[in-house]
Amino acid sequence: MELLFAFAPHLTAMAALAAASGVFSCSEAALFYLGREDREQMRRGARGERAAVALLAQPDRLLTAILFWNLAINMAYFSLASMVALGVRRAGGAGGATAVSLGALMLMIVVSEMLPKNFGVLLSRRLAALLGLPLAAATRLVDPLLPTLQAVSNACGRLVAPRFTSEPYMELTDLERAITLSGKDPTLVEQEQHILSRIVALAETPVEEVMRPRKHYLAFTPPVTSADLDGQPTPSGYLLITERDSEEIAAALPLERAAILPIGQRLDYHAAAVALVPWSATAAAVLSEMRRLGRRVAAVLNEMGETIGIVTVEDLLGQVLHPEPAARHPRDRPGRLVAVGGGAWQATGRTTLRRIAKQLEVELPATKSVTLGGLMQEQLHRVPAAGDSLLWGGFVWRVAPQQDSAGMVIDFRPAPAGGPPENSQAEPPGPTPDSKAEAGEHPRPEAQEQSPAAHTYTDTDAKTEADAPAADTNPPPEGRP
Repeated sequence: MELLFAFAPHLTAMAALAAASGVFSCSEAALFYLGREDREQMRRGARGERAAVALLAQPDRLLTAILFWNLAINMAYFSLASMVALGVRRAGGAGGATAVSLGALMLMIVVSEMLPKNFGVLLSRRLAALLGLPLAAATRLVDPLLPTLQAVSNACGRLVAPRFTSEPYMELTDLERAITLSGKDPTLVEQEQHILSRIVALAETPVEEVMRPRKHYLAFTPPVTSADLDGQPTPSGYLLITERDSEEIAAALPLERAAILPIGQRLDYHAAAVALVPWSATAAAVLSEMRRLGRRVAAVLNEMGETIGIVTVEDLLGQVLHPEPAARHPRDRPGRLVAVGGGAWQATGRTTLRRIAKQLEVELPATKSVTLGGLMQEQLHRVPAAGDSLLWGGFVWRVAPQQDSAGMVIDFRPAPAGGPPENSQAEPPGPTPDSKAEAGEHPRPEAQEQSPAAHTYTDTDAKTEADAPAADTNPPPEGRP
């Protein structure tokens, strides 16, 4: 007990130095863990948040100051620890001196390094705002020493590795060698060609072909907490926040970031603003704008400034890296296009006509519609229903009776050889004339008015010219047209 009183000033100073070292360790973890969205929001925040962002603008200066103060504090701490250990040893306690030395070391590791850095990562934004101003003052005190410290660092580097020179991440010869080696593998060559073609296609693909329409994403009106998600992920992978008085998308927060925030905290406070792009922009232009602004989500606007959809950076990169939009199962892909055998294909209403033409290597007629669902509605002049059929572009398109989470499903196959022209009436694949006659169904003589490049089918449409003799041999009963 007498020893404790004798070394009380030393122990008090050691505790203060350990706490100061912990502050610098915590500030290092908190500031360097901040993401781009955090820095963007803190740049417009309180004074401490702005000071933290200003320090991160010069990371080398900030890191040098933190390491300098940590080293100086640790040297003072262990000097005091050695004095206490020597005093205990002179008092006849060799074992006590060893315990003091080990205890001081463990205290520095746990209290000044491990715990502060863990708290800095978990509460990065809050602690960065709290420590921004004190850390800025400590950094200014080290500024006069920075040239000397830089000179010492350069001298040590020349002594240890005199011929060390920095090299680029990848030299041109490395890229040429990779291409040469990959040229021996036909699979890699084919994959490279597909990826390069999809990269080039981004410059010609309108963003409206890639975006998620309004009915295919979930948005929330502030205030928003984790309870509003009800434990379910959103279709877009982001928590989309609307304006308070409208349905326009104003901000977005990645779900993986929302998952680590404290329960009950308002998530809309952590969301970053979205980029605003016109519907007529290309996918490549939108990706460039999102990279310039540091955004991961863009809201697509029409001529009236209204949000008609959103596009994420994952959607754009998926156009390059994946031939199909990413999904857990092919049936869940909103714009899928799959072959079902026998020359037939199946697609959803969101599948673009450009993609169908490219996949099937055919040239489709010009149309105002972008997606297959839009084409069906344009040609039918109404909302498509199950069983509706259409002859267009050399294919017979039929709305399948089954629907899924991606929406309308459409089956199509090439039109029969020698079939009717597209501006005439024809019968879609379905029941034969004989089976329809047995069922008591008879053809209608009147023809529906069609556009030059399309023909609409229903189950009561007229027979083709090839079926006309069969229709004449089975006249309808009296009283029926």
